[in-house]
Amino acid sequence: MAAATVFAIISLSTLCLTDAQNVGFSVELIHRDSIKSPFYNPFETTFDRVTNAFRRSFSRVHRFYPNSITTTEANPDIMVNTGEYLMNISLGTPSFSVVALADTGSDLIWTQCSPCSQCFKQDAPLFDPTKSSTYRKMSCSSNSCENIQGGTCASPTDTSCIYSVTYGDNSFSKGDIAYDILTLGSTTGQAVALPDTIIGCGNNNAGTFSGKASGIIGLGGGEISLINQLGSPINGKFSYCLLPMTQIGKSSKMNFGSNAIVSGPGTVSTPLIEKSPTTFYFLTLKAISVGTQRIEFKGSSFGTDEGNIVIDSSTTLTLLPSDFYSQLESAMDSQFNGIRAQGPQGFNLCYVAIHEFEAPEVTVHFANADVKLKTLNTFVKVDDSTACFAFSPAQNIAIYGNLAQMNFLIGYDTKSQTVSFKPTDCSKN
Repeated sequence: MAAATVFAIISLSTLCLTDAQNVGFSVELIHRDSIKSPFYNPFETTFDRVTNAFRRSFSRVHRFYPNSITTTEANPDIMVNTGEYLMNISLGTPSFSVVALADTGSDLIWTQCSPCSQCFKQDAPLFDPTKSSTYRKMSCSSNSCENIQGGTCASPTDTSCIYSVTYGDNSFSKGDIAYDILTLGSTTGQAVALPDTIIGCGNNNAGTFSGKASGIIGLGGGEISLINQLGSPINGKFSYCLLPMTQIGKSSKMNFGSNAIVSGPGTVSTPLIEKSPTTFYFLTLKAISVGTQRIEFKGSSFGTDEGNIVIDSSTTLTLLPSDFYSQLESAMDSQFNGIRAQGPQGFNLCYVAIHEFEAPEVTVHFANADVKLKTLNTFVKVDDSTACFAFSPAQNIAIYGNLAQMNFLIGYDTKSQTVSFKPTDCSKN
């Protein structure tokens, strides 16, 4: 009776998506270095945070290499302490708060669960599924278990669906695939609930995971990502507007459904290419221009034609194949009227930047969409007197990182298969 009463009270102030069509809502997107984040370290300087974000970019790139994760996965990735943005969600009935990393490079919605046979140390309490009246394990015999990549039974005697993920650095997570209610806190104050959400309940996890976050929200293109589980009410649409690095103390915003439509003056759209793995959002990069010098892009390990670059909100830098990057760096250096400086390890192109400066204009030529970047997208200050190019070589991988996305309203439409870019002051969005 008590559980039923709690649910009734929740339902009065909550929009239940199973009863709604064509809804629109927005949620807070918290940068990991924001004062609202559990990762926040008051003793770090702005430049410490920038340097750490760069290091995470180089670490994160390994997830995009083929065969970096075993085939017994429930999705192509969870997280190994490399996400940049967080969302507040709740699981179960009564609701249990989880601070989760939001990740467009993964699918599974995952958290550590109690009891746990082997868990990494987590600052927040663990989710206890036995205390949720709406939690239920997924059956081995269900079609959903068979359809989830890596969903399986450990032995013929098991009755519930499990997942197992192992990473290139030997971090791993194992646990139950289950259903429970997931609630998102919207910016309007009305919560949004999604009953019977497929989640991973990890009870055997170890490696380089961080204990600061309680889980991950997979926002990728796969079947079990939050985007696809939200279903027809959002009509396949979501968008975000990322604040510049200088404003990470404030929250960015992620929009869903009718709130996520990107249109109006300055908007350009490029095809979203569907290919394997379906988790990643693939675009087609044609070229990059520095000023009037255009450098044609000949492809990456993702392909030489369509779908040759991944757009990823959790990678800070834009990473490009080494040969192409060398041409881009040469073009920038030849047109930049500045004094070269030594930057942090991993940065090839840095300049003295005691005062504000304007770098040569960079235009990213996606298929059917020319995205003109500003200096805040192409250079970032790493100390009081040095600014470094926010592009970096990465063997043969191509990833369009979040520095290049800042102060753009970026909309994904998985139904019409497009990604749209609109120059926007995200502090006013």
